Parts: sequence; C-alpha cells; structure tokens
Amino acid sequence: MILVTGATGFVGQALCAELSRRQMAYRPVSRAAKPGFLAMGNIDSGTDWAGALAGVETVVHLAARVHVMNDTSADPLAAFRAANVDATVNLARQAAKAGVKRFIFLSSIKVNGEAIAPGKPFTASDTPHPEDAYGQSKREAEEALLAIGNETKMDVVIIRPPLVYGPGVKANFASLMKWAKRPFPWPFGLVANRRSLVFVGNLVDFILLCARHTDVGNRVFLISDGADLSIGELIGKLSSTMGRKALLLPVPPRLLEGLAALLGRRAAAQRLLGSLQVDIGETTAITGWSPPFSVEDGLRLTVAASERDR
Repeated sequence: MILVTGATGFVGQALCAELSRRQMAYRPVSRAAKPGFLAMGNIDSGTDWAGALAGVETVVHLAARVHVMNDTSADPLAAFRAANVDATVNLARQAAKAGVKRFIFLSSIKVNGEAIAPGKPFTASDTPHPEDAYGQSKREAEEALLAIGNETKMDVVIIRPPLVYGPGVKANFASLMKWAKRPFPWPFGLVANRRSLVFVGNLVDFILLCARHTDVGNRVFLISDGADLSIGELIGKLSSTMGRKALLLPVPPRLLEGLAALLGRRAAAQRLLGSLQVDIGETTAITGWSPPFSVEDGLRLTVAASERDR
C-alpha cells in the first residue's frame, strides 16, 4: 500500500491516475473530505497519522507549501518551515514507527540554487545553495529526513525536480503557453541559455520506480526530461505544437537584461534568460531509469490538455 499526500495537487493527481492505471494499491490524502480520499485536515507538526499509515509500506510525500512569487507572509521562512519541515518530520517519524519501509520526498532543485555556473549543470553531490525561503525549507526537510533514515530502518528517497509541466499545469508555464499562441515576435533569437524541465509523466514514472527499486535508499536524485532547451527553443516547440511558427528576433541578451533591470523585473529576466540544467547521469546509472516521454511528447500532451480545457 502506498500513501500519497498532496494527492489533489498537480503532481499528486497525475501520480494517483498512474497508480490506478497500473492497478497498484494506494491511499490518497486530502485536506478536505472528498470521495475516495482520506481527509486529514491541515497537515502540521501535530497531525496524527496512525490510521492513515495502517498497512502502508511506502509513503510518497508531495504535500507542501509551494514556492510563490511575491509572498505576502509576514515571515515566509517560518511559514515554509512549519509546512515543509515540521509537518514532514512529524509524518516521517510516525511512518518509521509504524514500520513503513520507504519514504519518498518530493523536494526541489531550488535546494541546489537558482542558476548554474556556465557549463556546470547541478548534480546531486553539489553543496546545496538555496537562495530563498522555499528552497531553504526543502533543504532542512531533506537533512531531517536523511537523519531519520539513518536512525531507523526506513529508507528515505529524495527527488529534486526542476520545473514540472504537464496537463493541468498552472503558473509560469501556463502563462508561457498562453503567450506562445499569440502571433508576435519574441526577442530571444540570441539567447543561448539552457534549462532543464521534467514532464509530470516522467516524474511520476520515476517516483514509482523509486517505490520498488532495491538500491535507492537514503539517496538524493535529480531528474529531468534529459533534453535541455533555450527559452527560444521552448517557445519554438510550443508554437510548433500549436500549429504556429515562432518568430525569434536577434536581440542581445544583455540588452534584455538591462531593460528588465530598469523595469524592476530582474528576477523574471533571470528565469527566462538564465541557465538551470540538471545532470541526471547519476540517477540513470544507479536506477537504470530513462524518461519514457520525450520533451516533444510532454509538450504535445500538455498543449492538447490545455486545448481541451478551454
């Protein structure tokens, strides 16, 4: 039996759908009452998991306070720690006591940092360098979980994905798809950045591999589609999938960065123009995993779902 927290979220819904497709026994957790789900209310450091953990061999912990732009919390780090560290540690300790064999934690590449040095993709062995409260909370959760794994017989598996996209994706990627539909030129023809993405179907496939693999305990894994794209290439592939041809103008990246700084949009420019690559070589070497979906497959399925939902 697999316990899935955050089962109503973007990744959680995809994971539960795949568990159902594979006819694997699972118990999905939600905050509010919902048919077929175990309602646990707000998950915090005092949540009693005894009933939820009965008969469970694997926990996939997806529930989290996610990264948001322009966080309005008076103390963002405290808020992230309460949800992402304290609540996670509480669940993990109860899981170990209940005899759970494996605890899979969805972390974030933000634990590594926000951008790479030129030509040096992030690896699982890099010294962590989180730059915001969300990344810091995920790092602290990882440290606490690995300590619990070393103290108990429960295997801990940590997965750090980059940006996750797929059917139903929201936020920045949804906005990018919306803009890619519009017939106007993009100033990214000279931008040679490289960014790693992961299709939600690839992430789910890897999570389920980690649920059964014999050599993943107390390890950290980075994951991606295995194909890194520049912002121009991503827009071009999205536009092509939508039956359009993207027009990319040859504007110097430094000019774009300067304009963004003048407009107070330096962080947004970094997300578009900077590089963030992950090296999945260690992941594939240890587990034998390879992405079942290409980036073209993932974008096609994402766009198709967006068209259906309009």
